[in-house]
Amino acid sequence: MQQKNTRIDFTGQDIYVGLDTGKKSWKVCILTEELEHKTFSQPPEPVALVSYLRRNFPGGKYQCVYEAGYFGFWIHDALRKQGVNCIVTNPADVPTKDKERRNRNDRVDARKLARSLRNGELTSLYVPSRSALEDRSLIRTRIDMVRKQTRCKNQIKAFLSFYGYTIPDSLARSHWSRHFIGWLESLSFEGDSGKESLDVLLEELKHLRQSIAHLTRQIGTLARQEGYKTQVELLVSIPGISTLSAMILLSEIVDISRFRNLDELASYVGLIPGEDSSGEQERTTGISRRRNSYLRSMLIECSWVAARQDPALLIAFNKLSKRMPKTRAIVRIARKLLNRIRYVLKHQEPYEACVVM
Repeated sequence: MQQKNTRIDFTGQDIYVGLDTGKKSWKVCILTEELEHKTFSQPPEPVALVSYLRRNFPGGKYQCVYEAGYFGFWIHDALRKQGVNCIVTNPADVPTKDKERRNRNDRVDARKLARSLRNGELTSLYVPSRSALEDRSLIRTRIDMVRKQTRCKNQIKAFLSFYGYTIPDSLARSHWSRHFIGWLESLSFEGDSGKESLDVLLEELKHLRQSIAHLTRQIGTLARQEGYKTQVELLVSIPGISTLSAMILLSEIVDISRFRNLDELASYVGLIPGEDSSGEQERTTGISRRRNSYLRSMLIECSWVAARQDPALLIAFNKLSKRMPKTRAIVRIARKLLNRIRYVLKHQEPYEACVVM
């Protein structure tokens, strides 16, 4: 009697997995081409998911998606290593029904992701290498520390104002210098509590300064390494771009060739106008809220310097300032500066002053 082959085989079939990630568990929705297999919870481990897929859908082509956010890209890397074609998508780009928007939970999100993946409606984000992400973290940490330092300085200023202390004229132009810190430390209060409060704030400020100085040295060392040195030298040839600015650009963009044109790069940075049009009415809503916040703020700051140093940008800024506020004009200059950056990185040529691009 001939024995029947009862082995399950999904060879050549696509299996779609929507993954809603969490700290303690993942919500998983699995779809085939025709139906929904199951929506369930599992431990937050890529190995557990791959084991389930291989056990229930042997030979299948596994397609997985999860939203970018708290967990970064390590899940993507782990699944890829085990043969799962995983993408990471922007949460704002996932098609959402009104019912899903009003009744949102992890199960709904997982199903929505799996459905959109099967329908081919999702765009994958660019996933840098692990080393590129670690370099980016180093530079972002410095930026975050500078923001904390600014917040700490504002706390100290508010503390002085609360108790009626006025900064002497001799120190008015040398805020946060060694002499200014010494003056702060010499202030007296009626009791120990006030002095202790100010001392704690000053200790925090000193710690942040040391951390920023250390990170700045580390970034400088990184900029001199083989993978960055040539690119940094090209970028600093552009007026307004310092070594630190160049490292922010390189760590955030990673690969300039992934942007097909200037519009795509400007969209990633956030230097394009938003639009709210309907029918015959066309209305722009100003600069887009969607952006890479690290790049856009840095480029705006660099543009103020570049507009003073580069004659071509200075002429453009003066013309723009005649028909719009300077804060809007500098955004146009930032886009021109971004064009220079793209040209230099793409063609591997240093920038030549007064050349309009």
